[in-house]
Amino acid sequence: MGKLWKMLLVIGGIIAGLFMLKSKSNISKKEFNKKTKANDKKLDAITKEVTKAKKNKAVTKSKIKTTSAKIKTTKSKVKSTKKAKSTIDKFDKKYRTKK
Repeated sequence: MGKLWKMLLVIGGIIAGLFMLKSKSNISKKEFNKKTKANDKKLDAITKEVTKAKKNKAVTKSKIKTTSAKIKTTKSKVKSTKKAKSTIDKFDKKYRTKK
């Protein structure tokens, strides 16, 4: 009878050990799933920010194009000062030379 009880205790211990291993693996799986869900939420937030940044970048590029076009038109309207500078240089050479 003593051997029978020992065998039942061993079998019960093995079964309890298996349940413990099973429950630990379930806990680690649950933690893993929680962490992955949290990471997915973070990724979603980051992707939303990235899409906003891309939209803002496109708007900024279009503004830069329009302003650069305006700058080109205003530069084309400005007269060249080369002729005036050369006239001043000629005048200086002719009348303001050191004697």
